[in-house]
Amino acid sequence: MLKRSYPSFRTVLEANDVVRIAGAHHALSGVLAQEAGFEAVWSSSFEVSASRCLPDASILSMTEYLEAAANIQKALDVPVVADCDTGYGGNYNVAHMVHEFEGAGITAVCMEDKLFPKMNSFADGDQTLLETGAFARKIETAKNAQRSDDFFVIARTEALISGHGIDEAFTRCQAYAHAGADAVLIHSKRSTNDEVLAFLDRWDQRVPVVIVPTTYPDWHIDDIKRAGVSAVIYANQGMRAALSTLRSTYRAIYAAGDTTALEPEIASVRDIFELQRMPDWQKLDA
Repeated sequence: MLKRSYPSFRTVLEANDVVRIAGAHHALSGVLAQEAGFEAVWSSSFEVSASRCLPDASILSMTEYLEAAANIQKALDVPVVADCDTGYGGNYNVAHMVHEFEGAGITAVCMEDKLFPKMNSFADGDQTLLETGAFARKIETAKNAQRSDDFFVIARTEALISGHGIDEAFTRCQAYAHAGADAVLIHSKRSTNDEVLAFLDRWDQRVPVVIVPTTYPDWHIDDIKRAGVSAVIYANQGMRAALSTLRSTYRAIYAAGDTTALEPEIASVRDIFELQRMPDWQKLDA
C-alpha cells in the first residue's frame, strides 16, 4: 500500500509534447508539485543548498544531493530529474554519480559544462566553461556507466551564461548530442527569450531541448511548445514563494502575539496528515 511506482523520465518525455518540471528540495515540495499536475520534479541543487542556507557553489557533497533527490523520488509517482551540477568532479566522479543515482531509483540526471567547483549561474563569480571535448567525455562516461537503457542524461551548456554566444552554445550542444546526451539544456540569463529562440531556430532536433525560463518568465507554455521545446523546468519558484510566505507568516505571528487571524489562511494539520498518507500508515498498526 505504501510502495510507490513511477514511470521513467524517458517514458514521460515520450508521452508528452512538452514536459513541465517543478523545482523542489524535499519530498513535501515534490508532492505538492505532483499534486498540482507537474509531470516531473527537478531536484534543484540551488534549492537543496539554499535549504541549508549555503550557496549553490559545489559546497555540499554528492551524497547530500543524492539523499535529497532519493527522498523526493520515494514520495512521488512521477520521475525526479536530478540536478547534478558538473558531475561532482572528473570522469571517475561522473561514473560514480551515475551508479549511485541510478541505484537510488533516479531515472534522469543533468550535468553542466562549467568547471568544478561551479558557481550558481545567476551569481557573481567565475562562470568559466570546461573545454568542449572534456565535457563531451563526461557525457560519454555517464552513458557508458548507466545500467539501464532507460536512464536519461541531460547535457546543460552554460555558454550563454558565460557570454560566449549562440555559435558556441550550438557547437557545444552538437558535440554533447554526438557524445550520447539524451537531451540538451540551453540556459540563458537574459530578461527575454531571444537567445533561446535563436538557438532553437538553428537546432536540428537531434535530441530534445530543455529550457529553464527563470529570467524570462512571460514565455507561455503554449508558445514554448510551438517553439520546439521538449521540457521546461520551473527551477526555483516554489522555494521563492515559500520564502515570501514564511517570512510574512512569522512576522505576522510575532506582531499579533497569537495566530488567530492566520488560521483561516494556512493549511490545517489534517492537510499535512493527508500529504503524509497518515491513514495508510495507521492501517499497518490496525
